[in-house]
Amino acid sequence: MPDAAPEISGVLVIDKPAGITSHDVVAQVRRILGIRQVGHFGTLDPFATGVLPVSVGKATRFAQFYLKSRKSYSGTIRFGHSTDTYDSTGRATSEDQPVAPERAILDKLFQEFTGRLMQTPPPFSAKHVGGVRAYELARQQKPVSLEPVEVEIYALELLGVAGPDVRFAVECSGGTYVRSLAHDFGQRLRSGAYLADLRRAGVAEFKESQAVTLERLAEAAGQKKVESCLVPLEALLPEFPELVVRGRQEVGVRHGHAFELAQSMRTGRGGGLSPVAALLKILNPERRLIAVARHVEGSVYHPHLVLV
Repeated sequence: MPDAAPEISGVLVIDKPAGITSHDVVAQVRRILGIRQVGHFGTLDPFATGVLPVSVGKATRFAQFYLKSRKSYSGTIRFGHSTDTYDSTGRATSEDQPVAPERAILDKLFQEFTGRLMQTPPPFSAKHVGGVRAYELARQQKPVSLEPVEVEIYALELLGVAGPDVRFAVECSGGTYVRSLAHDFGQRLRSGAYLADLRRAGVAEFKESQAVTLERLAEAAGQKKVESCLVPLEALLPEFPELVVRGRQEVGVRHGHAFELAQSMRTGRGGGLSPVAALLKILNPERRLIAVARHVEGSVYHPHLVLV
């Protein structure tokens, strides 16, 4: 196992292969880096591939900011029968029937499923039912009753149709199950359908173009170049403004003391006050991230997460 500096912190955008769980990826990253403090931002199903942001060191504390992050996927829905897992790994739950959905019908269906909608999670999911994970009950073939939850489909694009297979791309809110989307399409067309394959292209600001394989990470670790694979702490939460503090104000932030923004910091281009940001990224004079502050009221902020 290569030596690893415990001070390494940041996010690895891992290109998860099919056939392993998100927890398996975390375990492999721990072994490669020799660091216990490793987590991830958003589970990816074992059969799926693509972007899995893996947090290392102090970055593990940022998971709270990514719980409902926007996600993007591409995949294939196969019409003809349904499965108990709503994907290709499950057993058939309806009779197989030959079907070739027409593009015009699919276009209309995609429009109907764009926007805010109520979605029932799959029985094979990590949702809790009476204190037990739904997938544990489903594996025992016990009835699973899950309440619908509101999700949002920002964009749903039909990429191609080849017999029973429909290629698509989707951008959706956190908490959306693409497997349920495929299953619901099959129910609507009365033919049954399941998710044949799925690849995640992005989570929040983390994109496929940044992704590295576990093999590439191991190679970088062997060359002591892990930092070349890391998204640094300072690059996280790019949509929120930065504030550089120094001297007494820096000491106060590090001790978790609330502070008030100066009037000059709140003035917009037209002379009026800028919109209040829910979060501020607080940096020291060396532009190292030392805290994330949350808006309290007026111009007052309180350090919500202090990186000491």
